[in-house]
Amino acid sequence: MKDEIIIGVLAVQGDIEENITAANEALQHMEVRGTAKSVRYSKEINEVDGLIIPGGESTVISSLITIHKGSFQTIKTRISNGMPVMGSCAGMIMLSKRAYDRVVGETKQQLLGNLDIVIERNAFGRQNDSFETDLYIPILGRNAYKGIFIRAPVITEIGNGVNIIAKFNNKTVAVNQKNIIATAFHPELSGDDRLHKHFIKSVLDFRQNQQNSEMRGVGFEPTNP
Repeated sequence: MKDEIIIGVLAVQGDIEENITAANEALQHMEVRGTAKSVRYSKEINEVDGLIIPGGESTVISSLITIHKGSFQTIKTRISNGMPVMGSCAGMIMLSKRAYDRVVGETKQQLLGNLDIVIERNAFGRQNDSFETDLYIPILGRNAYKGIFIRAPVITEIGNGVNIIAKFNNKTVAVNQKNIIATAFHPELSGDDRLHKHFIKSVLDFRQNQQNSEMRGVGFEPTNP
């Protein structure tokens, strides 16, 4: 198994470079050997240890990624098999099982559906209604986290096994489900790398579990830490 971890950022549309920068800074601050890079095609996605689906325009991301059907299915399958993934704003919409808009109703975009939530798009209004606010996210510690909401969705329904990790005005704006983290806001724009660090920790755990499984598969037992 390779020594360095690879964080892929889905390079279809949206805050790609911002997520690459944020993830690389988090890796550096954690003193973890690894790199974040853009990925798009199935072969590239199969080589990463974790994937970030960035904020942007979910309809565009859905349209472009489904052109590369192999990539869409690879993402869906790898998430189902335990690969950690983090989606913000449009990325959260892509991960959801259903999305609708209060104005146009049900959207026709193809969604990955790995995350058992229902999304209301543009729940806080349009571009002019974008805002920043302090959020309190217990998994990140006691200090407030700056949430940046840009044409942000909210989660209106959650399924079994989905944990709420942040709310704003009694609306659910961040959740996790097993290997999935999803936020309505944009961590990549906050200047605070705690959420990216939390994601990277899940990637390290995933890598360790894979390594332990491989060792057992060839007749070795993993060494206790």
